[in-house]
This record gives sequence, C-alpha cells and structure tokens, in this order.
Amino acid sequence: MKIVVIGGSGLIGSKLVDSLAAQGHETVPASPKTGVNTLTGEGVAEALSGADVVVDVSNSPSFEDAAVLEFFETSTRTLLAASADAGVGHYVALSIVGCDRIPDSGYMRAKVAQEKLIVASGIPYSLVHATQFFEFVQGIIDAATDGETVHLAPVLIQPMAADDVAAAVADVVVGAPTSSVVEVAGPEQFRLDELGRSVLAARQDPRSVVADPDARYFGAELGERSLVPADGARIAGTRLDDWRTRASRGK
Repeated sequence: MKIVVIGGSGLIGSKLVDSLAAQGHETVPASPKTGVNTLTGEGVAEALSGADVVVDVSNSPSFEDAAVLEFFETSTRTLLAASADAGVGHYVALSIVGCDRIPDSGYMRAKVAQEKLIVASGIPYSLVHATQFFEFVQGIIDAATDGETVHLAPVLIQPMAADDVAAAVADVVVGAPTSSVVEVAGPEQFRLDELGRSVLAARQDPRSVVADPDARYFGAELGERSLVPADGARIAGTRLDDWRTRASRGK
C-alpha cells in the first residue's frame, strides 16, 4: 500500500515510517520538512495522490488554547478534503486516552474537535488513543515543578514506550478501518506522584514530589481514571524498567 504519514519526521512518525517501510509498504513521510504544510495546503495534494492510507500523527507547534485548536481543525480539514479527492480508503489519527474526559484542557478539546471532523467526514477511519509516553514523563514533572517541589495529583497513569505507540499505530494502519476508537496502553499502572518520584530517583534528581489532589495536569483537573484506558485496551509489552534499560543503552 501507499501510506502517507503526516508528521512523519516526529518522534512517533519517524518510527512509524520505518516500521511500515520494513513491512514493504510505500511509505511517504509528510511534514513541513518534506514540503508538506497542512495549514497552508502546500504539497498536500501531491503527497496524497494515489494514497491508500493517510495516518496523522502530527502535533501542534503551540499548545496555547486558541492556537492548538486552530492547528488541529485547519490541518484536519485540509487533510480530509485532500483524502476525499485522492480516494483514500482509510484515515488513521493518533489521539490521547482520556481526551474526552479532560474538558478543561485546551489541548484535549482540540483533539476532540479533530476527532469529530474525522468521524463526520464519511471517510473510513480508525482513531488510536494512546496513554502518555515514558519519553514525556520528565516534561510532566518539569511543568509541575515549583522551586524544588513537584506537585502531582495521586491519580492513575498507565504510560507506554514511544516504540510501542508506533507499533500499535502500524497495526491499525495495515488493518481494516475500525470506525471506532482503539485504546492502547502500557502494561503497568502507577500513581502519577509515585511515577514522578521513581523518575526523579532514577535520575538522581533532588526535587521532592508532593501528592496534591488539586494539582493540575498542564492546567487541567484530573479524575482518578482520566489518564488510563477502559477495559479492552490493547496492552503493550514494554515496562518502565525495560524502557529505562533500553534508553540508557541508547545513550
């Protein structure tokens, strides 16, 4: 198949391109770096010409509420129109477990808006909801830091490795459209504050973590299960310790 990966130069996109190409598919990485701009439309029609599948793993350059909403709505409308013109038979998008359960997050609202456009498009689709990546836990900690103290809500989180995210998306891409959400998650659940302490200890970081029920997650209030999947999710194999070992070897 010809598969166009929107955001094909990013963390997940680059892994996805390599995985699909290794399976023998004609895989096209599409991003501003390759002359494809989904906001202006530059290069989109050319990239999608003859495509069987379009998979969108792109991300907004800005997380400000209005900017992120504009990014996902504009880029998705551009891609859906070009997909319809090209006769694309399967439209896949990577989204986030719990995005519909965290309405006070502008980023999550933007992802929900993206999904609504895809569902309403009439193009056969699959939506992949992934839990937080191990690679981004440090960023969560940094965003929650005040001086030498990290305030994290003691809610459940079930993070996964970026390699496993890419593998899960690849499986969906080469399958038939699901016309539904496929949830994927890591094999272990943690309390977010406990995960923060573990990550800091592994890095010998002296910051202390406080379990704060009122702590925000990038500005959003969290419920007990806001960040974990429902029953029936596809469970990846990489545990936190496994990922740490691989990451240390890669350095």
